[in-house]
Amino acid sequence: MSIMIPDVMTIPRFLGDGKIDYIEKQVPTPGAGQLLLQVKANALCGSERGQFYNGSATTPGHEAAGIVVAAGADTITDLGTHGVVFLMDFCGQCRSCKRGYTNQCLGKRADYGFSHDGGYGPYMVVNENVFFAVDAAIPLAEATILLDIMGTGGHAIRRAQLVHGDIESIVIAGAGPIGLAVLAMAKLLLGEELPVFIMDFTPYRLELAERMGAIPINLAETSLEAGLSAAGVNRIDAAFDTSGRTIARGAALQALNHRGVLVCIGHGQELNLQVSSDLIATERAVLGSEYFPFSELADNHRLMSEHLPYLSQIITHRFGPQSMREAFELFFQGDTGKVVIEQ
Repeated sequence: MSIMIPDVMTIPRFLGDGKIDYIEKQVPTPGAGQLLLQVKANALCGSERGQFYNGSATTPGHEAAGIVVAAGADTITDLGTHGVVFLMDFCGQCRSCKRGYTNQCLGKRADYGFSHDGGYGPYMVVNENVFFAVDAAIPLAEATILLDIMGTGGHAIRRAQLVHGDIESIVIAGAGPIGLAVLAMAKLLLGEELPVFIMDFTPYRLELAERMGAIPINLAETSLEAGLSAAGVNRIDAAFDTSGRTIARGAALQALNHRGVLVCIGHGQELNLQVSSDLIATERAVLGSEYFPFSELADNHRLMSEHLPYLSQIITHRFGPQSMREAFELFFQGDTGKVVIEQ
């Protein structure tokens, strides 16, 4: 299979202060064990706030989907294969990797979009081990949902199940993309009828969450405790904080039933608790959840094939590469679900 690849490409340069310009750069050549992808879509993420406002020496973009157009020596992926890029270039040899915890790799070689050029350019080189092939019937913009949405959201649910095998109710702090991710994966992994409460201040996101099956709690009008009470619920089994805010984590912890579990996903502030009453007496657990293991992509890919229309609701806005600044400005205002740049 022969694919025409240009010598140069136009890439965005993140200058800081919310400014982006465009420059020409050589299209990279894949080395041994590497693939060259023609990027077709890359989703925006809140973790790129620092790159947008402070600038970036590398091309950002860590939720990339594209097509393999060239391959280096010692690779087995066919040209023309559609797929997505796992953020963390795991070593495959350390203790964590050997047990499948590739998101906790002790010898990580790259974070694509942060340490190495990512998916906001039209081409990117990745090591083959982080490329996951996707059914070509799935549109590549939607394929990005496999990453920070299904991956991060699903892993958080699976983390909670490690210590609570009979989850019957959930509350999510934050209705941004990761909150919506946890909501979607809770419905897919734990059952459509599972009551999922989600709290936020943003009407747009709460309305989207409600369309996806959540029970919204608008914190501008009420409290978590009052919102649960209005629904006839006193305590919940699992709480997921995607906000990174101390007050949200505290409220979620206090809403937990006996044996309840709080999973912290959003980076940010601290969690304050009383060990005796908050943990020991009630046998509650507090866990962290960071991204997801590469091995979970296969099950999530199957779920995506079965539930694509439902999952696609999370993507609310699409922009071309020349409208990247406008996309970020809108995204950080909060009145969006997931926002995708399509090439």
